[in-house]
Amino acid sequence: MGVSLTENAARHVTSYLESRGSGMGIRLAVKTTGCSGLMYVLEPVDEPQSEDLEFTCLGIHVFVDPKSMVYIDGTEMDYVKQGLNEGFEFKNPNVQSECGCGESFTV
Repeated sequence: MGVSLTENAARHVTSYLESRGSGMGIRLAVKTTGCSGLMYVLEPVDEPQSEDLEFTCLGIHVFVDPKSMVYIDGTEMDYVKQGLNEGFEFKNPNVQSECGCGESFTV
């Protein structure tokens, strides 16, 4: 299945990488933290790791480490604006519950 992006997410990532002046894509990972146990981590990638899985969607290279892939396989990244708030949203079919603040999740 992999990881996919909506057009809004792809536009935002492209804009971010252009403003940064470098980067061949983004890394989507999870780390252990928060109320529910897992949290998404996004960061630019200048040089992929040898074990990275790579997905290309709408021209964006998304890199995922094998340990994170277990938790995020099938995830769609979107970028949404709601009122004064804007940011990435993750539609992850593996999530069983999320904390009240929406910062962490359980699979």
